[in-house]
Amino acid sequence: ELAKKGIDMMDAPVSGGEPKAIDGTLAFMVGGKQEIFQKVKPLLEKMGASVVLCGGIGAGNVTKLCNQVVVAVNIAAVAEAMMLGQQCGVEPEKIFEAIKGGLAGSTVMNAKAPMMMDQNFKPGFRINLHIKDLNNVVDAASNYNSPIPLTQSVLEMMKILRRDGDEACDHSALVKYYQKLTDEKLHH
Repeated sequence: ELAKKGIDMMDAPVSGGEPKAIDGTLAFMVGGKQEIFQKVKPLLEKMGASVVLCGGIGAGNVTKLCNQVVVAVNIAAVAEAMMLGQQCGVEPEKIFEAIKGGLAGSTVMNAKAPMMMDQNFKPGFRINLHIKDLNNVVDAASNYNSPIPLTQSVLEMMKILRRDGDEACDHSALVKYYQKLTDEKLHH
């Protein structure tokens, strides 16, 4: 209907949060027609460091869901590893310092491990919003019969945190799930 009137559409979700929005380095995941993408790409490049056409309409949204899976599972892995190391007698700061320069290092780890060690869960991206996104992942996976056991595990952890009143915390508060299991807080 819109196309008949000369109106085109694209989906273009972003990743990077407020800090990357402020400094113009967002990652755009775009879905739509190639010719429309070429027209809007210069505008998106003013706001983002990465602008990728992922496929037709909807592909940007699917890619954003995939992004949220990687972020959620990465945060849970960082929390689990940091707590394991601390319980085995290694200082979390040393674990972070040693791992961040290797293959396991990541943007997520660099952003979230210090928050975990500081017990600073001031929201950047809230747990309740990540739950919403992961529920959308579950729906998409169900529609395409795609297995997502890691995502489902992390989603359950987040739901427990929501039940315990932590839904407005930053998603780095996933470490609280492990802290409750061990009755020990991650520290510097």
